[in-house]
Amino acid sequence: MSESGGDKKHEPTPHRREQAYEKGQVAKSQDLAAAFVLLCAILLLMFFGSRIVDVFKQYTSTMLRYPVLVVSEDSGGLFNTTMSLWLRTVLDFMKPMGIFFLALLFVAIFSNFVQIGFLWLPNKLMFDFTRLDPIKGFGRIFSMQSVVRLLLGIVKIAICGVVAFYAVRGEIGTIINLTWSDDKQIASYLVWMLLLIALKVAIVLVIIAIVDYAYQKWKHEQDLRMTDQEMREEIKQMMGDPQLISKRRQIQREMAMKQRNTQGTTDADVVISNPTHIAVAVKYTPETMHLPVVVAKGVDLFAQLIRRTALENGVPIVENKPMARLLNEKFEIGQQINFERAEDFAVLAKILAYAYQITGRTEKIMQAEARAAAERNKT
Repeated sequence: MSESGGDKKHEPTPHRREQAYEKGQVAKSQDLAAAFVLLCAILLLMFFGSRIVDVFKQYTSTMLRYPVLVVSEDSGGLFNTTMSLWLRTVLDFMKPMGIFFLALLFVAIFSNFVQIGFLWLPNKLMFDFTRLDPIKGFGRIFSMQSVVRLLLGIVKIAICGVVAFYAVRGEIGTIINLTWSDDKQIASYLVWMLLLIALKVAIVLVIIAIVDYAYQKWKHEQDLRMTDQEMREEIKQMMGDPQLISKRRQIQREMAMKQRNTQGTTDADVVISNPTHIAVAVKYTPETMHLPVVVAKGVDLFAQLIRRTALENGVPIVENKPMARLLNEKFEIGQQINFERAEDFAVLAKILAYAYQITGRTEKIMQAEARAAAERNKT
């Protein structure tokens, strides 16, 4: 399998899902809302249709029996008579029809909200000249997706036709016996039978729409899946290049370690520098130490940090290039300074004595010189 091939084997990341959602790329069935609205409309007509019919009958009877458009002297003219009639018509139909259409509106909004949630895309409302391109328009009309939708539409019509056929077939005997009934019974039965057939068809359409939504959701998940290359690009966008992240962390660890290495400067007796590129902090307590100890060291930036820390804490800084280089190369932090040559001990003893002198610690001068002499005698 190719590393950068088109095999989408990775699950989509939350960032990819969010980007697709913001672009309007969501799993949605075009028929689910319509099927639920149709089902709800049929149920409302079955349970509350008689009220709507009564309102129509009463309104029609009033309009045909009474002279509603007769303009009298007290009516205020034709305009007032017409407005009064219009207001009466609106009020008569508002209650039954208002409840009916508000219920359908709620079902339409709710069925879409269940599928995609609250999605506000103002960019989709803006005028786009590319949509007027006739070539792209014909491409959308005669695309493979349009052919598939056409075939699915034909299949849906065929299924609904089969359901309606068997529903009517089961009522053939009852329909034949209606010849002995009066007009009102025939009309009532035919309307009720049509509503039952429509209800069965609507239920089938809802089932088909639910299956279509499940397929659209699966297809949407497959489209959002990511290849290896897409996953790497996603990680780079969200977190940065993995190699740069690793390098950055390494530098941070080194800086943290070196910064810890400069913390012993505050307890040092002297800082030996070269003059700014190298800095080594030395501590020597004759009562407890056999030899001086390196408590901090660093080069370049960390050497400057050691020097600044020493100035802030009153630690003497002595510039001695050979000694600074020697201490930095030969000894690590926490290691005792044990030179191979007596001359190096003498130089370090003088540096310590000078540091003690300028800090007023004269009692240590003699101890440092005695210790240096003892080391010279040993060698």
